[in-house]
Amino acid sequence: MSVTTAIVSEDEADIRLDRWFRRHHPNLTQGALQKLCRTGQIRVDGGRVTASTRLAPGQTLRIPPIPLADRPAPPVLDPHLAREAERMVIYRDEHVIVLDKPSGLATQGGPGITRHVDMMLDAFREGDGDRPRLVHRIDRDTSGILLLARTPGVAAKLAAAFRGRDVRKTYWAVVVGRPSPASGVIDQPLAKVGAGAGALVIGASRDDEDAASARSEYELIEAAGRKLSWLALSPLTGRTHQLRVHCESLGTPILGDPKYGGKAAHMEGFPDRLHLHARALDLPHPAGGRLLVEAPLSPHMRETFRTLGFSPGETRPPKRTSR
Repeated sequence: MSVTTAIVSEDEADIRLDRWFRRHHPNLTQGALQKLCRTGQIRVDGGRVTASTRLAPGQTLRIPPIPLADRPAPPVLDPHLAREAERMVIYRDEHVIVLDKPSGLATQGGPGITRHVDMMLDAFREGDGDRPRLVHRIDRDTSGILLLARTPGVAAKLAAAFRGRDVRKTYWAVVVGRPSPASGVIDQPLAKVGAGAGALVIGASRDDEDAASARSEYELIEAAGRKLSWLALSPLTGRTHQLRVHCESLGTPILGDPKYGGKAAHMEGFPDRLHLHARALDLPHPAGGRLLVEAPLSPHMRETFRTLGFSPGETRPPKRTSR
């Protein structure tokens, strides 16, 4: 083994030196890293550094001999899962991948879940590069847009954008009834009751110490009398089952919601599946500008829209703007 060099990439801007080594050489302990820094064996642009030094794109790292076998070989993905993953792609570039997740497919594993998006992500690994990472999650029964980051640095940037509310998420839902007023903001704190698969999220009072602030915008797009309505929903916070509970709190539960809708959410003549769809995502692109993507309605929601005479219009192709 010999001394090597590496260039800090754009998506690793401002990362600490020790975190960079954890990503690229996870077998190197923190103590060993600090010793290599103290003795000057690890350098950045020829200068001495500490484990907490922040890195900038384009800088050159001097890396002394480090034992190999620090990254396991990527698993071999079932070709059927790989093809299924590819069919979900609606946009990709060197930084992000956007999927159109079908209703019924879980985002991640859990008790009783044998198929999920996370187990398919090796389909998008390029060579021995990074495995893409989920940036956010949507419910198993919710269809639509799911965002992946190709590298850890991109994942960190996008996670910060989601936390900073610089991402606009639009969901479509068919709900039972007709909300009044026709648009507004639902400001209803939420609390989780129970644990595991049986846990429920409920509306809570503001002085409940276990409650979390939760706010959602809603707008009535079209209605079939007072029986069923098509709503556009935008969560302003990111709580579990937020939109489902907020719609129920309006007195208009989401059609087919098995957990929060009760008997009112199950109507003869309509698919008995959750009618909630992650329609659009408008976000700052990690390389600059913004990215807008839309996902077409899931098959069961298309069927319901046809039955009710709702007209969703065309799904616009992905669009990336420079500002």
